Amino acid sequence: MISINIISDLVVFLSVTAILVPLAHRARINPVLTYLVIGIVVGPHGLGAFTETYPILRYVTITEDEATNLLAELGVVFLLFMVGLELSFQQLWALRKYVLGLGGAQVMVSAAVIGGIAAAFGNPMQASILLGLSFSLSSTAIVMQLFSQTHGLATPQGRIGFSILLFQDLMIVPLLFLTSAFAHGDDQNLWLALVLTIAKAALTVLAVLGAGRALIRPLFNIATFGRSPEFFMAATLLLVIGTAFLTHEAGLSMALGAFLSGLLLSESEFRHQVETDIAPFKGLLLGVFFVSVGMQVDLRLVVQEAPLLIMSVAGLFLIKASILLALGILFGLSLAVAAEIAILLAHGGEFAFVVVGLALQLGLLPRETGDFMIMTVALSMLFVPALASAAPRLAQRFGRTFGVGSVLDLAEIDEARSGHVVIAGLGRVGQVLARVLENERIPYVAIDDTVSVVADNRLQGRHVRFGDAGNPGVLERAGVARARALVLTIDNPVVAQRAVQAVAAHWPQIPVIARVRDALHARTLLEMGASEVVPETVEASLQLSGRVLSSLGIDGDHINERIALERAHEQGRLALRQT
Repeated sequence: MISINIISDLVVFLSVTAILVPLAHRARINPVLTYLVIGIVVGPHGLGAFTETYPILRYVTITEDEATNLLAELGVVFLLFMVGLELSFQQLWALRKYVLGLGGAQVMVSAAVIGGIAAAFGNPMQASILLGLSFSLSSTAIVMQLFSQTHGLATPQGRIGFSILLFQDLMIVPLLFLTSAFAHGDDQNLWLALVLTIAKAALTVLAVLGAGRALIRPLFNIATFGRSPEFFMAATLLLVIGTAFLTHEAGLSMALGAFLSGLLLSESEFRHQVETDIAPFKGLLLGVFFVSVGMQVDLRLVVQEAPLLIMSVAGLFLIKASILLALGILFGLSLAVAAEIAILLAHGGEFAFVVVGLALQLGLLPRETGDFMIMTVALSMLFVPALASAAPRLAQRFGRTFGVGSVLDLAEIDEARSGHVVIAGLGRVGQVLARVLENERIPYVAIDDTVSVVADNRLQGRHVRFGDAGNPGVLERAGVARARALVLTIDNPVVAQRAVQAVAAHWPQIPVIARVRDALHARTLLEMGASEVVPETVEASLQLSGRVLSSLGIDGDHINERIALERAHEQGRLALRQT
């Protein structure tokens, strides 16, 4: 039987998501900040603190229970899966200098400085080391969500910021073992367990990558047999949650497993459709995560310790930002890029809640110190959305003031596609168009919803993705917003109409050229916003007429003139217009 408290929490969460978040978005308030503030208000330290006095408030509060935490963790899992979809193994290899070098240096230097300060304030050495390491980490969920709203992973800021966060996520297992080791002293069995767990984790990663390469395409090929969105969605969820479960069982984070599955799927033809299907899950579940972070903020403690908390949060930002800025310049980043990354990653991360909580359970930290540190991290995360809005302007101003520094060339890992043609449908007509564009060296991205067609054309080296061309999300991920044109060669008139409507609603500046079957279809698409239509029966008739005239010995120039007149006549008769 499902606990009624879980249902109550879901009702409260869905209510604020459906009502308050859209209103805040309309007022141009960052959604992440909105969720964080909602968590403070409806959490156990906000309105929840008054439920005993005013029982009616329990209907508008969220209790921090296991179900809420699970949904929050799944939000991070889906986020990392989407991040993996935006990368490839080649791009990840190109980032190795920043993952291992810059990421590793940032963690070690930040941990040393913050740990030293903690020791100077009288904390025991073991507690100081744990605080230094846990405070050196940032929030992958918050930063990557903010990047997705602004830059995405197609910019140096996004790629390098993610590289640092990826190394930080890899530190989770060693840090948890270090916490247990401090509690158990020099227990040799514990250190042996650490070595075995790391080996097990490495084997698990290799197994996930190996099995994923072999199984992903057969899995999704089977899921597309029935042409049912439910089957495709089930295959996607199986991939995401299944790999997350495997890495969790190996002692790694669930998010890392999801990232690996996204990375595997990023080089497949199913990428765009999967991204579109998963996006709503990611958004909703991440909202639960951000609310859970806001629920950590105890307003009474904030008021009581306000001066010390302000200094602690400001000090954390100053220390980490300074270290990130210096290391970024050392690793060849421009001053503006280094400054923006420093601002965005200078806060504490949600993993500090786990480490501090475990340290409290094991008696490594006094309760008062632990509560204060949790509050410092939570408040630092609360300020990130506001800093993210100002970060680009501050970074550019900083770069102009102090010089641009070295210039980082990220062309090898930046695949932000633009100036291409999007072809919807890769049947016979679409393939002819693709060959013409290839010969003219014009880049294109093709979309088709038939697996065999996608597979055959990928074998021929064509850039084609599986997906529903009538879905705005699929079109967006094919880069239609930056395309020179969208060409519809699909047989299905309903899908063509949905594609025209999507472009007219979201990207009206993009020309849409559509192949149509008859006059009715042509008029429908033109009224919906298509730029040009090409009736296939008319064009076939004109070509046939030209061949007949040529076989009768008519002059070629005269044939071209006659064909042009007949085409204009047909356009007028069918009430078509070319623009």
